[in-house]
Order: sequence, then C-alpha cells, then structure tokens
Amino acid sequence: MGTRTFVNKPPHQPATRNAAAVRSGDTPLLLTVIVLVVFGLLMLYSASLDYSLKILGKAPTYMFNRQLLWLGLGVVVAFGFSHFDYHRWRRLSVPAMLLTIAALIGVLLINEIRLGATRTFYQGSVQPSELAKLVTVIYLAVWLYAKRDQIHDVQLGLIPLGIILGVVGGLIYLQPDLSAAGTVLILGGMLFFLAGSDLRQIIFLLVAAVIAAWIVVQFSSTGQERISSYLTGIKDPTQSSYHVRRSLEAIVRGNVFGVGIGRGSTKVTGLPVPPTDSIFAVIAEELGLLGAIFLIGLYGVMVWRGLVIARRAPDMLGTLLATGLVFWIGMEALINMAVMVGLLPFAGNALPFISSGGSSLTASLAAIGILLNVSRQRGEGATTDDDWRAFDATSDLRRRNRRRRVPRARHSQRRNARTLER
Repeated sequence: MGTRTFVNKPPHQPATRNAAAVRSGDTPLLLTVIVLVVFGLLMLYSASLDYSLKILGKAPTYMFNRQLLWLGLGVVVAFGFSHFDYHRWRRLSVPAMLLTIAALIGVLLINEIRLGATRTFYQGSVQPSELAKLVTVIYLAVWLYAKRDQIHDVQLGLIPLGIILGVVGGLIYLQPDLSAAGTVLILGGMLFFLAGSDLRQIIFLLVAAVIAAWIVVQFSSTGQERISSYLTGIKDPTQSSYHVRRSLEAIVRGNVFGVGIGRGSTKVTGLPVPPTDSIFAVIAEELGLLGAIFLIGLYGVMVWRGLVIARRAPDMLGTLLATGLVFWIGMEALINMAVMVGLLPFAGNALPFISSGGSSLTASLAAIGILLNVSRQRGEGATTDDDWRAFDATSDLRRRNRRRRVPRARHSQRRNARTLER
C-alpha cells in the first residue's frame, strides 16, 4: 500500500497546479487580440472619418461608433464562449449549422443588394457568410471527431464532407461572395486532412477543388474579371486593377516610417472603401513598413498561440477546433494583405479585428473565445488511446505520422509497472 501511495501521489500534485494555472486561458493569445483590437480601432478611426462624412453622408465618427457597439457585443460573446465547455458543441453543432443555412437562404430571399451583391439582412448589417465560416469550422470539427474511425471510408467520409461544403459554399457563392465560399472550402479540406484522411482522398479533394474553381471562373463574370486583372497585374503592376494601383500608391507613400496617423491622403483621393477592404493600405501609408510588419507580427503571434493551444488540447475535438479557428483568422488576414499588394486576385474579405464590419468582428471574437476555452481545459479530463493517436497526428500537422508514438496511457502503465517491480 505504501508503494502505491508513493507512485500515485507525485502525478496528482502537478496535475492540480497545472489545472489551476490554465483556468484563465492563454494569456499571450488574449493580450495579442487586445492589442489587435485597440490597433484596429485606432486605424479605423483614421480611415473612416472622411468616408463616413463624404460617402455615407453621416457624422464623421459614424463607422467608428458602430464598430464600438459591435465590439461590445463581440466581447460579451467571446467571454461567454471562453467559459462555455467546447465539448457541448457536439450537441449544438447541428442546430447551429441549420440556423446558418437558414440565414444564408434568408439573405437570398430578402435580396438586399449592396455593391452588386446580396450579403446582408438590414441596411448593410448582419452578414451571415461571416457566421457561416465560424459555424463551418465548429460543425466540421465535431463531425470529423465523431467520424474519426470511419473517415477512410469514402461513402462515410469524403462524400458527406463534399455535400456539407457544397451546400454552405454554394449558398454563399449565390450572393455572390467568391472569397467567403472559397474560404469555407479551404477550411473544410484542411480539417479533413488534419483529421487523418488518406492521401488518395486528399488528392481527389484537391482535383475536385481545382475543377470547381475552373468552372466558377468560366461561368462567373466577376471571377473572370478578377483573374484577368490579377494576371495582368502580375506581368505589369502599373496595369493592375484600379484598387490595387491605389493601394500600391499608398504603400509607396508610406515608405518605412509612414506619414503619420490621420495624415494619409490616398484614403481621401480615391482609395476604394478604406475603412473595410483597403484598411491595410491605409496602415501602410500612415505607419509605413514598420507598422505593416508590426501588424503581420501580431497575426503571426496569434496563429502561433492558436497552434500551441491545439497541441495541448485534451482531445482531438479541441485540436481540430483550435487549429481550424486560428487558421481561418490567419488565412483571412493573409488573403486581405496579399490582395492589397497584388499577390492574389481581388477577394474583398475583411482584415480580422481591423476592418469595419460588425459581423466579421463578432465572429472573430467568438472564435477567440472558443480558443480560450480549449486552452482553459488543457490537461483536464480523460481521453482514450484512440483520441490521443488522432491527436498526435493532428497536432503535428501530419508531418511525423510515419513515426508511431506510444500512447500516453500505455506509457504510463508500463512506467508504473516498472516502479512496482522495484
């Protein structure tokens, strides 16, 4: 009995301290997001004053004040989700997905056209496609976790995945919102890969994605225009689209140190939608190359902390959720900034935490809340050997799946047995 007491006691004490240490969530992630939000408010205030007054015909602080209201809602949602056990999404993912599909259909029925697209419910507010990105990650993480033993079966894995992504992506495409539809498809494929699908299914998925993209370009005038403009701009930046040319002009004017916050001129001389799609160009002009690098660094830290959370998650569900959510936000940021310098075809997506847009800000903060909840549960709860094997493959991003690891439960049993023999 004395030996058993000696063996069981040491693991218990560190586990208790570890659980207490992580109840507040991942502090570096939280601090990074706070800096991003504050930085975003500062730059939005600078970018939106003239746009609110001259383009919208509102008070100069109209867009800034609306962003503050949405920020309040987003903070409440993030706080609630950070204390909402992410395992409960296993019961709520289906209702959430059905509600999202209903919202996407509702947008098409209401048919409120703004800037040539039907994406919002009321006067440009509430954009369900942003909610769809968040819910798609949650739903697919839960679904892939539930089907982890059957994922290699095409009829139970790849085909249902294609149906899920086809319905959501198709409804978003009809708005039309090509960038959001593409984001949903990319996230679905990435999560399918991380969940443990085999190479043949991945190749088939990539081929299907390329064919679908080609079809969209062939039958979509918007897609054809964007691809044509992108290819022209790659050959000669001076022949890029008007949007990219003005963005590059702003970046060149900013040089290394920028012209100063509030002193940028491109935002008032024709840069399209500076508070939303083009806000990165405003940042580069007013804060220069250093300001742009600072912003990119913040996103890099956020992605890093998200992957750390995924690595330490107690089960495969937490890993898939954390990886999917942080990749989604990081990918949105990367696409927005790459578009502004002409490295990608024009997409029209928001810069997370920075661009004006209540739906984008609230959805992004909700994702951060879920990430914090996953980090709060690090090392808590029990998992099966199958969960840990899937977790190892996912957390390593499939780089070392050829090298089999000993599951932690078995390793612990062998160590205890050797201790008892002594």
